[in-house]
Amino acid sequence: MSLKRKASTLPTSDAKKPKANGSITSFFGAPKTVSTTQKPTGTATTSAPSSSAPATPVSKFDKEAWVKKLTPEQKDLLGLELETLHESWLKELKDEILSDSFLELKRFLKREVEAGKKVFPPAEDVYSWSRHTPLNTVKAVILGQDPYHNHNQAHGLAFSVRPPTPAPPSLKNIYTCLKNDYPSFSPPPNKGGLLTPWADRGVLLLNTCLTVRAHEANSHANRGWEKFTQKVIEIVDKKRLGGVVFLAWGAPAGKRVTKVDRKRHHVLTSVHPSPLSASRGWFECQHFKKTNAWLKERYGEAGVIDWDLAVKPVDAGI
Repeated sequence: MSLKRKASTLPTSDAKKPKANGSITSFFGAPKTVSTTQKPTGTATTSAPSSSAPATPVSKFDKEAWVKKLTPEQKDLLGLELETLHESWLKELKDEILSDSFLELKRFLKREVEAGKKVFPPAEDVYSWSRHTPLNTVKAVILGQDPYHNHNQAHGLAFSVRPPTPAPPSLKNIYTCLKNDYPSFSPPPNKGGLLTPWADRGVLLLNTCLTVRAHEANSHANRGWEKFTQKVIEIVDKKRLGGVVFLAWGAPAGKRVTKVDRKRHHVLTSVHPSPLSASRGWFECQHFKKTNAWLKERYGEAGVIDWDLAVKPVDAGI
């Protein structure tokens, strides 16, 4: 099976750019104008008729009418969600973000920033996964854990880091596994670790926690993000009726997919690609090839994911 596929129609770049909002500034700092450091690649799979393509029509959602019903405090606490969470996800998560547990999470995050704590990823990137991979485009889900907690690393996509930061050890092991599955695989240039091309091709790169205090791993764990991101998994499970592939690496990720409907979806589990566990079967798991084999059987060539990360002519604007 070939690794590389032709380009198809992808979500517009506007969907990936959050809008500036005062309520975001009030507890996350002033957002920037873009959420990535590189143009998303246009490389994906060839579009197919609606009967076979793994895309679901997006139902209408009157966001403006819904927002009008919110209290002033809700609007203030949820400024980041209202301005940067893609509407395909907001429609499904609107009740969850109004829950007491999520509002308390947002109060905690507000206190963190008011106390002078640096929070990663930057505000405009917390929900970048939702803009790069709208709900109706999801083909596969890769589950991560805590965001990277050093500068110029986390940008809202699990396992991905911004250039010029080199790929961390776990991501290097992911590349090795990919090379085993597809000898033609090429990583990003300059030993990089930017995975936005995958996200733009329908791979939801979702962390368990979406924020972390700078240089303090797991500092935002057990504050409410776990419940929220579990809801994201449940939404994919229930709404992507044609079926997607869930890739759960390591015991914590495996626990998060125990309730996924395996008659509809395909669930792949393995040890984590971390150097601490990769030697126990990671390099031979063939998850990337197995993902494409299942998608091809379900959707035909239109469903197969291009895993290659080399810069292509379309990336450079040619």
